[in-house]
Amino acid sequence: MSDDKIEITAHVSLSEIGQADWDACACPEGAEGRPIDPFTTYRVLSAMEASGSVGPGSGWQPRYLSARRGDEVIAVAPLYAKGHSQGEYIFDHNWAHAWERAGGRYYPKLQIAVPFTPATGRRFLTRPGHEVDGMAALVQGAVQIASDNQLSSLHITFCTEAESLAGAEMGLLPRIGQQFHWLNDGYPDFETFLAALSSRKRKNIRKERAQAQAFGGQIVRLTGDQIEPEHWDAFWEFYQDTGARKWGQPYLTRRFFDIAQETLRDDILLVLALRDGVPVAGALNMIGRDTLYGRYWGCTEHHPCLHFEICYYQAIDYAIANGFSRVEAGAQGEHKLARGYLPVATHSLHWLADEGFRGAVADYLRAETEAVDHDIEVLTDYGPFKRPKVEEQE
Repeated sequence: MSDDKIEITAHVSLSEIGQADWDACACPEGAEGRPIDPFTTYRVLSAMEASGSVGPGSGWQPRYLSARRGDEVIAVAPLYAKGHSQGEYIFDHNWAHAWERAGGRYYPKLQIAVPFTPATGRRFLTRPGHEVDGMAALVQGAVQIASDNQLSSLHITFCTEAESLAGAEMGLLPRIGQQFHWLNDGYPDFETFLAALSSRKRKNIRKERAQAQAFGGQIVRLTGDQIEPEHWDAFWEFYQDTGARKWGQPYLTRRFFDIAQETLRDDILLVLALRDGVPVAGALNMIGRDTLYGRYWGCTEHHPCLHFEICYYQAIDYAIANGFSRVEAGAQGEHKLARGYLPVATHSLHWLADEGFRGAVADYLRAETEAVDHDIEVLTDYGPFKRPKVEEQE
């Protein structure tokens, strides 16, 4: 094998690639501190695998990709064979229904993604210096696997804008979505952030925070060694309740949170509402180098505005205190707009095996992109921030 040849391999377990090679591609900056993106680290993805959150019975069958040149792994990707479209947050149910009504078989399909995680990050994970050839090899390998196995499609969800542009150049179909993120404009404290809002929005947030903090207990933020095993017993109750209402059943298993206590505590911020020392509500956030990612919320008691306080305002407080530039608060939710979170575009890439079906989806995506761009523009105009004063012309 020549030094220029790149060999692509699909693996059923991360252990076949190994932590050193995976993280050298997924988070090379992690050797000097916190990774930029915690979700694609070996420890997070292996926790999903070891806990049974992905694998048999989950509809997420691991087929992790590695790209090797000689003795060196130059790129990896979290690839899964999917038996459904659950846990993705970029929805293709209508595509599946249309293809199956036409007599096709949409599932299984291939998905390059972090399971259950609507957070933007690199999906084609390359060692520094191999960005172009590594991504090209992974795309070619994933498409070849789909084609060889006569699968309907390949989807890359919540990729970066740069990956979306590069993927489109390779012939993949780009898709635009929308989320709400809080952006730090150098605020030294929460009050300075509030001062940037319109008077009505500022008063409403102060009212909501006062209502929430009057629930009859205290709100605490815990990370690292401050998190104890019993906190996961409480959070599992919250997560089960939310999962049952939103998805029918929770995506993550109870074992995942046990593993999180062992290996992920430093990546996690738990915000808990305690009454008489007992957690009654909570939110789980993942900590990146420059971004706080809101992930899960749940409660056993309902109190006015407590959800907004624990999920949104506490996250902003933490981000300001730690100098983070952004809070990503998860999928959907125009109610976030009034609380200081602005609309931003998210990106995905798609390959469809059938040429006619691919053309129809491409037409749909062009129209969808125009609609999403318009929504982002309109929602930004309706944002909570003060409008600049327009000087009167003489």
